[in-house]
Amino acid sequence: MSLLFDEPGPRARRRIRIATVAGTLAALALTALAIRQFGANGQLATERWEPYATWPMWRYLLTGLWSTALAAVATAALSMALGLLLALGRLSDRRWVRAPSAAYVEVVRVVPALLLVYVVLFALPRYGLDLPLFWKLVVPLTVSNAAAFAEIFRAGILSVERGQSEAGLAVGLTRAQTMRLIVLPQAARRVLPSIVSQSVGLLKDTSLGFVVSYGELLYSGRVLANYNGLLIQTFVVVALIYLAVNASLSKLARTLERRSAARA
Repeated sequence: MSLLFDEPGPRARRRIRIATVAGTLAALALTALAIRQFGANGQLATERWEPYATWPMWRYLLTGLWSTALAAVATAALSMALGLLLALGRLSDRRWVRAPSAAYVEVVRVVPALLLVYVVLFALPRYGLDLPLFWKLVVPLTVSNAAAFAEIFRAGILSVERGQSEAGLAVGLTRAQTMRLIVLPQAARRVLPSIVSQSVGLLKDTSLGFVVSYGELLYSGRVLANYNGLLIQTFVVVALIYLAVNASLSKLARTLERRSAARA
């Protein structure tokens, strides 16, 4: 059973099924209406979609996808490293370590990532800190996502039974060795699905790269649409690429969650 909410009863499950069916039908109706409008305005004409059956178009978009992947991987690596340090800081016995870590997490979690991007883009250069284009996107996303990863790691550490730490201390390990050799490996396995799910959101956050003119997928699509005038077709293709990538990561998260549950 979930620790976040009560298991729904028969009536609640029936209402959920009815709402799901109604929402699905509404989405299908809106999709059909949109397709009809596109057809009425000539947006479904073959000649407007033919350019996306050519390799140069896909090479340009895949280059943007590669830039998106680079930014996402760099942000994920830095965010997880900083998030782990913050999680350990929040669990520290020393108040001078615990208080700043908690303050960072609580403050940054409520600050929009876009605002952090604007700070790096406009505020820091006034003080002589003008970062390269790549880091103008990666740094604010790292600052933002580190708080989320910190809470994920902290939850994973707290989920490990207290007896595991006590056993490590009983055989002569220090607290640091117990955390590194016993607690963290178990916590990492438990939070792996949550890490993948957070990475999906992180990947979508890289679309903020258009603010700093970083050549990620959405910015590449915008440039391409301005060049060929195929606005709707371009952004439909870009949306499908995002959908394929995020759906794959979401499926990976669900697979890892099922395996973790089965192992438990």
